[in-house]
Amino acid sequence: MKTKNIMIVGVGGQGTLLTSRILGGITVDAGYDVKLSEVHGMAQRGGSVVTFVRYGEKVAEPIVEEGQADVLIAFEKLEALRYAHFLKKDGAIVVNDHRIDPMPVVTGAAQYPENIIENLAKEHSVYSVNAMDEALKLGNSRVFNIIVLGVAAKHMDFSKEAWLNVIEKTVPPKTVEINKKAFLLGFES
Repeated sequence: MKTKNIMIVGVGGQGTLLTSRILGGITVDAGYDVKLSEVHGMAQRGGSVVTFVRYGEKVAEPIVEEGQADVLIAFEKLEALRYAHFLKKDGAIVVNDHRIDPMPVVTGAAQYPENIIENLAKEHSVYSVNAMDEALKLGNSRVFNIIVLGVAAKHMDFSKEAWLNVIEKTVPPKTVEINKKAFLLGFES
C-alpha cells in the first residue's frame, strides 16, 4: 500500500489531538506503520493546531509535505483555507462550516475572508458539514469533531465497525455512546 497522508487542522480546544489519536489507533489496529506529528501554535489561546498522520507499509517520517495530503480535515473554515496548499490535486478537504475569528479579526486589524468554502471548491474536492449545529442537535457541542471525522472516514480505507471500535477504546468511557452517534451521523451523511 502506498503511504496515505492525512492532515487535521483546527484551533486550540477543537479536539484536533483526540481526533489524531483515533486516526492513529485505527491505522495501528489495521497493522500499518504510522507516524504522527503535532504542531501547536498557541493552541491554548485559540491558535492553529496541525496534526500530520502518515500511514502505510513503512513510513519514514511524520511530516506531510506541501501538495502531498490525501485528506485535509479542517475543524474551522479559515484553517482549511490556510492549509489547502498541502492537499494533493486529487485529495479531499473535509471542512466544518464553522467560523472562529482569530485575534487579528477580533481586534479589527484584519477581516475574515468571505466565501471560503466556495472558493476552496473551485480548486479542490470539498465536503462541507455544519458539524457544530449537528452536535448541538445530539445534545453535546463537544462531539462536532467526531462528526467531521465521520465524514472524512469515507475517504479512508477502514470499515465503519473498525472506526467504532477505535472510538470506543480512545474516548473517555462516559462519552463512548455520544461519540459513536456523532461518528455515525457524519459517516452516514
